[in-house]
Amino acid sequence: MSHLDQAARDGVAQALREQRIETPSWAYANSGTRFKVFPQQGVPRDPYEKIADAAVVHRLTGAAPTVALHIPWDRVDDYADLASYAGGQGVVLGAINSNVFQDDDYKLGSVTNPDPGVRRKAVDHLLECVDIMDATGSRDLKLWFSDGTNYPGQDDIRDRQDRLAEALREVYDRLGADQRMLLEYKLFEPAFYTTDVPDWGTAYAHCLELGPKAQVVIDTGHHAPGTNIEFIVAFLLRQGRLGAFDFNSRFYADDDLMVGAADPFQLFRIMNEIVQADALRPEYGIAFMLDQCHNIEPKIPAIIRSVMNVQEATAKALLVDREALAAAQRSGDVLGANAALMDAYNTDVRPLLAELRAGLGLDPDPIAAYARSGYFEKIAAERVGGRQAGWGA
Repeated sequence: MSHLDQAARDGVAQALREQRIETPSWAYANSGTRFKVFPQQGVPRDPYEKIADAAVVHRLTGAAPTVALHIPWDRVDDYADLASYAGGQGVVLGAINSNVFQDDDYKLGSVTNPDPGVRRKAVDHLLECVDIMDATGSRDLKLWFSDGTNYPGQDDIRDRQDRLAEALREVYDRLGADQRMLLEYKLFEPAFYTTDVPDWGTAYAHCLELGPKAQVVIDTGHHAPGTNIEFIVAFLLRQGRLGAFDFNSRFYADDDLMVGAADPFQLFRIMNEIVQADALRPEYGIAFMLDQCHNIEPKIPAIIRSVMNVQEATAKALLVDREALAAAQRSGDVLGANAALMDAYNTDVRPLLAELRAGLGLDPDPIAAYARSGYFEKIAAERVGGRQAGWGA
């Protein structure tokens, strides 16, 4: 940071202090691949224990104050009580994620299913999720559909888009004044011939048709190899339609590895677009959420590491010399412009973040602090018996 004056350094530190990263309840539970779910000691048995674990991550990092829920995996009798419990733990309930992909009825799709009875069931679940938002105070309803076809001719492609639009409209019209619909897309899987929301353009088109409370979610693992995700980020920012991220890493497909693990430079490039657009501030409205599957690594340390990876990529993006970058771009200095980015990316920001945490009264090393805390030993001893609330729960 030596090339920045004191005011600039203070601005970087302030932006990092204000950064908010949402963690997903399901990442604390047993989850895995379609091959195998490896159970771990101490994983939560109910949504309350998931929130307790999320609160530990927030206390150690200072940057993860919200927890996303997934329904029905996180279904409880009293959502207001769950929200109150979260508040007592120092966190707040975030996005409500719907689930219209695991029931047998959804074999041929949910909201695009050719059977109107199945479509009604799916929409009713989405409306239930809005009711839960009302009870928890959550702002965001996150929608992902596994709907699609496996064979040419299996169903009418345009009809399925009509069914999707009809379902989205009914749910959109149910949203409260301060609530949003976040539409996620996925290239393929489990549908292999057509996916009904396969890309950002499809999601964007439906959001435009719906209105300003509908925005697009970018899951960083849901793209074809070589996709320029930062272009998608920049385009949606320009249109005011980027509502959220699902951060993870991929090597091949939807691997759901820790964010920044496979390609930390890509994460930096994404955060660079966010910083360039001044969209990092919480009031801008983008939900920076993790969506990861911790199958072989311990849950809580993996989530802490993911939060730290996002912080490090953000810190590097904040270090980009914007004036030098803009000057190089205007003059057509290709190498100079690239160097302005690479200088920031190659900066070791770990000392900066350690200093920032210390200034907030946190341990400079959250991973080491967790290891010393004894929390894992505590939950491993206490959470014995009962049904673990994990994948498919």
